[in-house]
Amino acid sequence: GTYQGQEVSVMGSGMGIPSISLYSWELIHVFGCKKLIRVGSCGALQPELDLYDVVIGQTASTDSNFLSQYNLPGTFAPSASFRLIEDVRDRAREQGITTHVGNILSSDIFYNFQDDVNDRWARMGVLAVEMESAGLYAAAAEAGVEAMGIFTVSDNIVTGGKTTPEEREKAFTTMMELALPLARL
Repeated sequence: GTYQGQEVSVMGSGMGIPSISLYSWELIHVFGCKKLIRVGSCGALQPELDLYDVVIGQTASTDSNFLSQYNLPGTFAPSASFRLIEDVRDRAREQGITTHVGNILSSDIFYNFQDDVNDRWARMGVLAVEMESAGLYAAAAEAGVEAMGIFTVSDNIVTGGKTTPEEREKAFTTMMELALPLARL
């Protein structure tokens, strides 16, 4: 479809790094996409992040083995496009929308057996946890295209705050309204 006269495609990516990396590779290499924006929910790992705040994933740490395929002589730090981050952050400030920009965790594990794992990531300054962005950022970096993840805080793992399924379905529009204008860049 279009958004303000600019062509856009909106699709589901599935859950997890294997799923989004498959879709992002095909979007880039088969369909010629140059800009991929992930919108979704995240769990806050820092107490100051409130429900419904917007998190922009500048970098994406991960517990996944996905990055090993690149056989790099060190540790790759998957990061979003600064140009996209800057545009969203500037527009959010103009609109008075609370955003947090920083490192997120793309985890392969939703229900973790180790009960202190979130605390360890939080001590490293990781803002929030989700399950896809590290794969998206790596696929985009390898192909030389732009990517960014933007999220709504659905729950705060530190404080115990949670949104309902109905709220997640209907009230997470701010991140989408911030993401859609990126099509014009």
